[in-house]
Amino acid sequence: MKTKLFSVLLFISCILNAQIVKQPTKAELIKALNECTLYATNVLLDEEGKSRCDYNVIEGKWYPYEEPWHTGQVILGLLEAYKVTGNKEALAAARRAGDWWINLEIKDNPRFAGMVAATHGDDIGNDQIVFATTSDGTPGIFELSRVTGDPKYAEVATSASKWLLENMYYPEEGVCYDLADLKTGEVLTQNSPFYKNKKDQKLEDVSRPNTEGSPFKDAYEFSKDEKFKNAHILLSNSLIEKQDKDGIWMRYMPNHMEVSSFHPRFNLWYAESLLEAYELTKDRKYLEAAAKTARTYAKAQQKDGTIYYVNYTDGKPSDKGSICGSAVAFAGILWIRLAGYGYDEFIPYYERSINWVLKNRYAINHPDPNLRGAVVNTRYRSKKGKVWLTSRDVGTSFGLRFIAAYYQLKYNK
Repeated sequence: MKTKLFSVLLFISCILNAQIVKQPTKAELIKALNECTLYATNVLLDEEGKSRCDYNVIEGKWYPYEEPWHTGQVILGLLEAYKVTGNKEALAAARRAGDWWINLEIKDNPRFAGMVAATHGDDIGNDQIVFATTSDGTPGIFELSRVTGDPKYAEVATSASKWLLENMYYPEEGVCYDLADLKTGEVLTQNSPFYKNKKDQKLEDVSRPNTEGSPFKDAYEFSKDEKFKNAHILLSNSLIEKQDKDGIWMRYMPNHMEVSSFHPRFNLWYAESLLEAYELTKDRKYLEAAAKTARTYAKAQQKDGTIYYVNYTDGKPSDKGSICGSAVAFAGILWIRLAGYGYDEFIPYYERSINWVLKNRYAINHPDPNLRGAVVNTRYRSKKGKVWLTSRDVGTSFGLRFIAAYYQLKYNK
């Protein structure tokens, strides 16, 4: 009785503290899905089918950035939109992108047999295969097989997951190593280029309890091989053990423990994977752990729905230099799912998010065709004394997923 009363009071408190927002109409949601689909299909995906990734708005030029995972997320967003709108162009574009992704399979190096060349790019370069660059792209690849009925996509994603499991999984410590050298085939277990200036690197610097994208869970469902399921559950248990009081995995980059800052999406990936662990086991400890993360992101969300790129757990205000539309949408997806499991406290927050995503898109008649219809997702950095201001593609990718999830929730499509 006390628990129910507490839940009711908490829900009322959330509503009173949340900004009053209007529920969007079916027509508004469909319009947004179609406009974002048009952008993703005609602008985000290049002639090869891969995501263009980062658009430097000062230079008017696109730059690659972890293309395998960005492309996989474009695919997933297009597929979720297709389920709602039936837009065949979305499905065709998703297949074109999926064909590019599976052609990354490495066939000329026995050390990487079955793996994909999912290199990081940007400051790390293209000589390193990254676990998360692979795994964050796999949800769209597995979903492409589910939607089309064509197993070739899931077969490559499962093969890559098998390589990750056999070469980068360290079950005794509940982690996976981050990187493997594309030239030598060596898994980097001692030093990570992510910490170029750190001489004394520890296990936490070269590995993470990595469940981003839940590749082992999806590989299990496709192959029925129990070792994938066991790995996902073991890593999920490791996540719970390593989670701090704020529901964050602060010891692992791209969080920064020394300044108490947390990444706008990284922890959401882990929380989402915990929901997948719940689906496999029906153990509510995974829901509780995911809810801890979701509450921290609810605190980070501004009253108008904005989530910034850099946020803090120690009370410092968020850094307003970059606006992270992908986090607004991704947190919204997590909040919708948790509300479906009974966590009604998150309803006001996903309502904020949907209104934010619908309002904060570039106009479809924007003077710059590289931005028309995109969900706002800026990233401000400085490179060699030059302002580096980009519009990052994942705002639209996660935006498509979130708008589709909200539409299905409200209109039961």
